[in-house]
Amino acid sequence: TYGGYWAEQYVTLSSIPSWKKTFMGWNIAPEGGREMLLWIDKRYNHPLIFVTENGMAAYEPDMEHSLHDFDRVEYLQGYISGFGEAIARGVNLAGYFAWSLMDNFEWQYGSKRRFGLVHVNYTTLVRTPKASAQWYTENIAHNGEAMLVNDHEFEKN
Repeated sequence: TYGGYWAEQYVTLSSIPSWKKTFMGWNIAPEGGREMLLWIDKRYNHPLIFVTENGMAAYEPDMEHSLHDFDRVEYLQGYISGFGEAIARGVNLAGYFAWSLMDNFEWQYGSKRRFGLVHVNYTTLVRTPKASAQWYTENIAHNGEAMLVNDHEFEKN
Protein backbone atom coordinates (compact mmCIF):
# COMPACT_ATOMS: atom_id res chain seq x y z
CA THR A 1 0.00 0.00 0.00
CA TYR A 2 1.03 3.55 -0.61
CA GLY A 3 1.37 5.96 2.27
CA GLY A 4 1.66 9.64 1.50
CA TYR A 5 -0.62 12.49 2.38
CA TRP A 6 -3.83 11.03 0.91
CA ALA A 7 -3.48 7.88 3.01
CA GLU A 8 -3.10 10.04 6.10
CA GLN A 9 -6.30 11.91 5.22
CA TYR A 10 -8.22 8.68 4.77
CA VAL A 11 -9.46 9.70 1.34
CA THR A 12 -9.72 7.89 -1.94
CA LEU A 13 -8.53 9.69 -5.04
CA SER A 14 -11.38 10.08 -7.45
CA SER A 15 -12.30 11.72 -10.70
CA ILE A 16 -15.45 13.46 -11.82
CA PRO A 17 -16.11 13.10 -15.57
CA SER A 18 -16.72 16.84 -15.98
CA TRP A 19 -13.24 17.74 -14.70
CA LYS A 20 -10.74 18.77 -17.33
CA LYS A 21 -7.62 16.64 -17.65
CA THR A 22 -4.00 17.37 -18.46
CA PHE A 23 -2.26 15.69 -21.39
CA MET A 24 -1.01 13.18 -18.81
CA GLY A 25 -4.63 12.34 -17.97
CA TRP A 26 -4.41 13.94 -14.52
CA ASN A 27 -7.41 15.77 -13.07
CA ILE A 28 -7.45 19.56 -13.08
CA ALA A 29 -9.17 20.55 -9.83
CA PRO A 30 -7.86 23.85 -8.44
CA GLU A 31 -10.28 23.68 -5.53
CA GLY A 32 -8.46 20.51 -4.49
CA GLY A 33 -5.19 22.46 -4.25
CA ARG A 34 -6.89 25.07 -2.07
CA GLU A 35 -8.46 22.40 0.14
CA MET A 36 -5.13 20.59 0.49
CA LEU A 37 -3.48 23.79 1.77
CA LEU A 38 -6.34 24.34 4.23
CA TRP A 39 -6.05 20.76 5.45
CA ILE A 40 -2.27 21.01 5.92
CA ASP A 41 -2.73 24.31 7.75
CA LYS A 42 -5.23 22.81 10.18
CA ARG A 43 -3.55 19.42 10.59
CA TYR A 44 -0.06 20.77 11.26
CA ASN A 45 -0.94 23.86 13.29
CA HIS A 46 -0.42 26.63 10.74
CA PRO A 47 3.03 25.73 9.33
CA LEU A 48 5.00 27.67 6.76
CA ILE A 49 4.07 26.07 3.41
CA PHE A 50 5.83 26.02 0.05
CA VAL A 51 4.16 24.61 -3.08
CA THR A 52 7.24 23.21 -4.79
CA GLU A 53 5.76 21.69 -7.94
CA ASN A 54 2.50 22.70 -9.62
CA GLY A 55 1.99 22.43 -13.35
CA MET A 56 0.59 20.45 -16.23
CA ALA A 57 1.55 18.74 -19.43
CA ALA A 58 -0.39 20.24 -22.33
CA TYR A 59 -1.09 18.90 -25.79
CA GLU A 60 1.60 20.60 -27.88
CA PRO A 61 1.98 18.77 -31.21
CA ASP A 62 3.66 21.74 -32.88
CA MET A 63 5.21 25.13 -32.19
CA GLU A 64 1.91 26.98 -32.72
CA HIS A 65 0.15 24.95 -30.02
CA SER A 66 3.17 25.17 -27.77
CA LEU A 67 3.49 28.96 -27.85
CA HIS A 68 -0.26 29.52 -27.38
CA ASP A 69 -0.68 27.33 -24.30
CA PHE A 70 -3.81 29.04 -22.97
CA ASP A 71 -4.90 25.82 -21.27
CA ARG A 72 -1.76 26.10 -19.13
CA VAL A 73 -2.54 29.76 -18.41
CA GLU A 74 -6.03 28.74 -17.28
CA TYR A 75 -4.53 25.95 -15.15
CA LEU A 76 -2.05 28.26 -13.44
CA GLN A 77 -4.66 30.97 -12.96
CA GLY A 78 -7.06 28.51 -11.36
CA TYR A 79 -4.56 27.01 -8.95
CA ILE A 80 -2.90 30.29 -8.03
CA SER A 81 -6.32 31.88 -7.42
CA GLY A 82 -7.24 28.94 -5.20
CA PHE A 83 -4.01 29.32 -3.28
CA GLY A 84 -4.84 33.02 -2.85
CA GLU A 85 -8.18 32.03 -1.34
CA ALA A 86 -6.34 29.76 1.10
CA ILE A 87 -4.02 32.64 2.05
CA ALA A 88 -7.06 34.87 2.61
CA ARG A 89 -8.35 32.19 5.01
CA GLY A 90 -5.11 32.27 7.01
CA VAL A 91 -2.85 29.70 5.34
CA ASN A 92 0.82 30.65 5.65
CA LEU A 93 1.83 29.99 2.01
CA ALA A 94 5.34 31.40 1.72
CA GLY A 95 6.34 30.24 -1.76
CA TYR A 96 5.09 28.83 -5.04
CA PHE A 97 7.01 27.18 -7.86
CA ALA A 98 5.41 26.48 -11.23
CA TRP A 99 6.42 23.20 -12.84
CA SER A 100 8.31 23.64 -14.89
CA LEU A 101 10.27 26.61 -16.16
CA MET A 102 11.33 24.81 -19.34
CA ASP A 103 10.22 21.75 -21.23
CA ASN A 104 12.34 18.88 -20.03
CA PHE A 105 12.79 15.14 -20.28
CA GLU A 106 9.75 13.69 -18.52
CA TRP A 107 10.66 10.48 -16.70
CA GLN A 108 7.80 8.37 -18.07
CA TYR A 109 7.26 9.84 -21.55
CA GLY A 110 10.62 11.37 -22.45
CA SER A 111 10.20 14.38 -24.74
CA LYS A 112 6.59 13.51 -25.71
CA ARG A 113 5.03 15.55 -22.86
CA ARG A 114 5.76 19.23 -22.30
CA PHE A 115 5.34 20.88 -18.90
CA GLY A 116 7.38 24.06 -19.41
CA LEU A 117 6.50 27.71 -19.48
CA VAL A 118 9.33 27.98 -22.01
CA HIS A 119 9.39 25.83 -25.16
CA VAL A 120 12.66 23.98 -25.76
CA ASN A 121 13.57 22.81 -29.24
CA TYR A 122 15.26 19.54 -28.36
CA THR A 123 17.37 19.58 -31.52
CA THR A 124 18.74 23.14 -31.40
CA LEU A 125 18.08 23.83 -27.69
CA VAL A 126 16.53 27.20 -28.65
CA ARG A 127 14.24 28.35 -25.87
CA THR A 128 11.08 30.37 -26.61
CA PRO A 129 8.72 31.71 -23.92
CA LYS A 130 5.13 30.50 -24.21
CA ALA A 131 1.96 32.48 -23.43
CA SER A 132 2.05 30.93 -19.95
CA ALA A 133 5.51 32.44 -19.35
CA GLN A 134 4.13 35.86 -20.29
CA TRP A 135 1.13 35.42 -17.99
CA TYR A 136 3.27 34.18 -15.11
CA THR A 137 5.69 37.10 -15.56
CA GLU A 138 2.81 39.59 -15.50
CA ASN A 139 1.29 37.91 -12.46
CA ILE A 140 4.56 38.19 -10.58
CA ALA A 141 4.99 41.83 -11.68
CA HIS A 142 1.55 42.59 -10.24
CA ASN A 143 2.40 40.93 -6.93
CA GLY A 144 0.24 37.88 -7.52
CA GLU A 145 -2.84 39.68 -8.78
CA ALA A 146 -4.32 36.36 -9.93
CA MET A 147 -4.23 35.24 -6.32
CA LEU A 148 -6.46 38.11 -5.33
CA VAL A 149 -8.86 38.38 -8.25
CA ASN A 150 -10.72 35.29 -9.47
CA ASP A 151 -12.01 36.86 -12.67
CA HIS A 152 -8.61 38.04 -13.96
CA GLU A 153 -8.73 37.43 -17.71
CA PHE A 154 -5.47 36.94 -19.56
CA GLU A 155 -5.29 38.59 -22.97
CA LYS A 156 -5.27 35.85 -25.59
CA ASN A 157 -3.37 37.64 -28.33
